[in-house]
Amino acid sequence: MKFNEYKYLVYSDLYRITGAVRPTTLIWYVLTGGTYKYNFWMRTCCYLKNNVWLKYSLYPVAFFLLNHFKYKFGISIPPETKIDSGFYIGHFGGIIVSRHSIIGKNCNISHGVTVGRANRGKNKGSPVLRDNIYIGAGAKIIGAVTIGNNVAIGANCVVTKNIPDHSVVVGIPGKIISQEGSTEYINKIDYDNKIMSAR
Repeated sequence: MKFNEYKYLVYSDLYRITGAVRPTTLIWYVLTGGTYKYNFWMRTCCYLKNNVWLKYSLYPVAFFLLNHFKYKFGISIPPETKIDSGFYIGHFGGIIVSRHSIIGKNCNISHGVTVGRANRGKNKGSPVLRDNIYIGAGAKIIGAVTIGNNVAIGANCVVTKNIPDHSVVVGIPGKIISQEGSTEYINKIDYDNKIMSAR
């Protein structure tokens, strides 16, 4: 990961919360911003670990801080997890994501959510989440399933099969109830131009 890519991810996550990409806002949220602290140190660990010169100097410090916030906020998302821009954690507590999962752009994840690996059966593996997905509180997405673009997953839903684009899924097991998707749940995604103009 190059520094510009790291910076883009950090600011895209920040914009999803604040609608701003100012350095002063970044510093304020790194110091006081609740769940954004976890986002920031997760992204920072990923960047530092993949840099030959920083892996053995700054990375251990960043990993220590990430581990601290892991237990403080109850969020377990390994820095190796492939997560695209605009990742938004609504509330902390009980969030677990498999390191082998892939998460696309502008994912909203709520408290009590598990995006987990299945170790056996026809869905052995970890989930792939496309772009603009809303995951409600307590939802579980388990196994090698693909969640399409613009999908909304309801609170406490359990998803163990592929979900097509623009679906609304609820219940245990998850069932599609409409094709209204995640419209109006995913906000502040116009960060590309904002970040470019701030450079």
